[in-house]
Amino acid sequence: MAIVPMLTELLKQMILEPATNAFPARYLPPSVTEFLKSVGRGEAKIHPPVETPPKFRGKIVYDRDLCIGCTLCLRVCPAHAIEFLPQTKKIRIWVTQCIFCSQCNDVCPKSALHMSEEFLLATEDRFGENMIVE
Repeated sequence: MAIVPMLTELLKQMILEPATNAFPARYLPPSVTEFLKSVGRGEAKIHPPVETPPKFRGKIVYDRDLCIGCTLCLRVCPAHAIEFLPQTKKIRIWVTQCIFCSQCNDVCPKSALHMSEEFLLATEDRFGENMIVE
């Protein structure tokens, strides 16, 4: 009787709105560049992005002034994405290694770390300034 759970799920999916972003245009335009130009002229519209849910774990934000250099965040980071800089007694976070688990935020005694709503992090340069938080 595996068909009953499948039908239930199918009906739910038909009623609920999708949680992902829709493609920017209703139909694939022949030229993306021309489509963006027409958006700039106000002739076409882009689908608005889906709002991030509460407690979304996006790119990590680090407040250097609050950090006391206790290194607790290094000890709990399962991805080893945090590096201690002994000369400044501060940390460096490699966003490309981060798994966005938020354990460093939970353990920080001064709340110097927190998660933002920024999720558009794709890049070709893993050592770019947007991929390193200091």
